[in-house]
Amino acid sequence: MPAQLAALRQEYSRRGLRRSELDPDPIVQFNRWLVEAVEQQLMEPNAMTLATADDDGQPWSRTVLLKVCDARGFTFFTNYESDKGRQLVVNPRAALTFWWSGLERQVNITGVVTKTSREESERYFHSRPTASQLGAWASQQSTVVADREQLERQFTAALDQYGENEIPLPPYWGGYVLRPQTLEFWQGRLSRLHDRFRYTRQPDDADAWKIERLSP
Repeated sequence: MPAQLAALRQEYSRRGLRRSELDPDPIVQFNRWLVEAVEQQLMEPNAMTLATADDDGQPWSRTVLLKVCDARGFTFFTNYESDKGRQLVVNPRAALTFWWSGLERQVNITGVVTKTSREESERYFHSRPTASQLGAWASQQSTVVADREQLERQFTAALDQYGENEIPLPPYWGGYVLRPQTLEFWQGRLSRLHDRFRYTRQPDDADAWKIERLSP
């Protein structure tokens, strides 16, 4: 381990975050921050860490891409037979983290995940580049593969099968939407006195949110 690793640290000083600046609706607030991340031309501003847990309680995480953020929640697409898909069957609770280093911002989200409709999955699938559609057929995500050549043979087989025809949506592929229960907005500040605000959905009114400042 590099000797200087423990000494690595970054002082955050771009700006702060006040309670008065927050929108009452956390989805509106999130989309404001997402627009700023896009405008700043940050690399893949829609990249998010998705955390799930298996039936033994073992947590797993990986990076996926946000494709829709609306009143329903946060939507992404994947192989339902992947590790994360199987984990979401036994435990649909999940968490998301967005880290926008160029803005010194982080958003943490918890909630429950459900599948999108087949129609929505088809619309998104057919909006993807042809190679990505073929890749969904070629890859049995999360399974052991002998080598790179095997993947390329499977891709070629999918290309030969569908040619110039419309590529159908695989039966094992589609979307998930995470309906948020909590959202935490984190803005880096000097001396590690960061600004943290947590929205919590209220049990007596699904459209109402409690906003609290948290210690950094």
